[in-house]
Amino acid sequence: MFNRALTGVQLKPWLKSKYLVQSVSFPVRSFCNSQIKYSNKGDESDKPLSNAVPDFQSELFEETRCPPLTKPLKPFLHPIKRSFDYLGITGRNNPQTHNNLYFPRHCDIVIIGGGIMGCSIAYWLKQRGHDNGLRVIVVERDPNYTRASTVLSVGGLRQQFSLPENIQMSLFGAEFLRNAKRLLSGENLEGPDVQFHPYGYLFLATQKGADQLIENHKLQTSLGAKIKLFSPYKLKEKFPWINTDGVELASFGQENEGWFDPWALLNGFRNKAIELGVEFVKADTVGFETEDTLVHSKPGVGESCNYNKLKRIHVRLTNGEVRTIDFSLCVMAAGAQSGEVSKLAGIGIGTGLLRKALPVEPRKRYVYCFHAPDGPGLDCPLTVDTTGSYFRREGLGGHYIAGKSPTANEEPGIANLDVDYTFFDQQVWPEIAQRVPGFENIKLKSAWSGYYDYNTFDQNAVIGSHPYHGNLMFATGFSGHGIQHAPAVGKAIMELVVDGRFIDIDLKRFGFDRILTNHPVFEQNIV
Repeated sequence: MFNRALTGVQLKPWLKSKYLVQSVSFPVRSFCNSQIKYSNKGDESDKPLSNAVPDFQSELFEETRCPPLTKPLKPFLHPIKRSFDYLGITGRNNPQTHNNLYFPRHCDIVIIGGGIMGCSIAYWLKQRGHDNGLRVIVVERDPNYTRASTVLSVGGLRQQFSLPENIQMSLFGAEFLRNAKRLLSGENLEGPDVQFHPYGYLFLATQKGADQLIENHKLQTSLGAKIKLFSPYKLKEKFPWINTDGVELASFGQENEGWFDPWALLNGFRNKAIELGVEFVKADTVGFETEDTLVHSKPGVGESCNYNKLKRIHVRLTNGEVRTIDFSLCVMAAGAQSGEVSKLAGIGIGTGLLRKALPVEPRKRYVYCFHAPDGPGLDCPLTVDTTGSYFRREGLGGHYIAGKSPTANEEPGIANLDVDYTFFDQQVWPEIAQRVPGFENIKLKSAWSGYYDYNTFDQNAVIGSHPYHGNLMFATGFSGHGIQHAPAVGKAIMELVVDGRFIDIDLKRFGFDRILTNHPVFEQNIV
């Protein structure tokens, strides 16, 4: 029984005047991790609930009802397999026959999304449980990754964040990348060469942003990151090609920062996961089924009630057939599509604890590649200007890439991945040319776009279980920095599944609960 997935009505007796949930003990994880979460150090832990979350109490006291989901389907059984079963012929000695006829109809854990996050989670789960028969299935609709956010990213790695969790995950990611070739190799499998370029990140700040940069630097260095602050004079001395007008302070990552090949890391995770026994299914997730599970009464809880436990997903194959996969646990790692896919489980369209949707949606971002014969050259870090525009070197021969996150009024449509070249001409180029005079003479060579899995709530990841669907976990909403955090998040999800808690890095603040309690956890360094 997933006793933690109780209705809001059943949680009434546990509510206290000062805290949302106090001294609540569930076998898996408490509803809100036993405390209200605050995003700022100055917030007081005894702040009254009525002042902190004015609109949440009605949802908590409202009975949670899961809306009708996908109609049940009879599990697909291939007619040839049915004949084989009747005749007592298994066909398992022929791999081709087995693959064609034995579609995986059940598993322990199903992962929706086979990008960098889904493959990392699959790898860590099987790496920990490969010898105990743990069956893991990854459902990915585009195994060629033609539109995947992973391969369309710029592959950045940095520790220059303002939240300790993000810094710690990036430090873990840097250590993993350093050893990826060994960790992701096997008996007949060569580990990936991720092509890490350790040229650092360079953040520039105006007088208004200097104090934030100093605060970030204190936190980053206290956690072990090698970050150095530069005055305008020292900045010009370090990078003679930069124009320091308007720059009050700069921070530069001296170690473990730069960029790498996302495709190589993705394939490394995927190939190693397959070697460990993970099964990949090319299909689109189109629905969930539930089963009624009786939640028994406990002292202080109230009467027993039925709880709609997720038990099966429906997937549509490339030939149009819809088949089902039964599971014990589902992990949502569908990237930019996670918000829409979660609605199939009733999240955002139910009542009570199912009223709040997963606030993750696609946001299109452009990357422009240009040639600048008079550019900075080899010693060019990924530089984030005071305006928000960024650039970095791309290979050799005077090639660079650049981009910028648009304002809310400039957000492009997401119907396709077409590139708006006027955005470069009017927004990006003037700003980077002002910062680097060598960029005044350039030739735009190419461009592409990709989707962020953008968390509209606070632009940070959603990691961990849903408060009602106890066997549904999230690993999504990274808003542009997911690829560098994939190794750490994969391990964190594995810890939740196997150990029941976070061990290496405490990521409780990134749980879905903060969305219900309306307590965003903002990151100051979003690029």
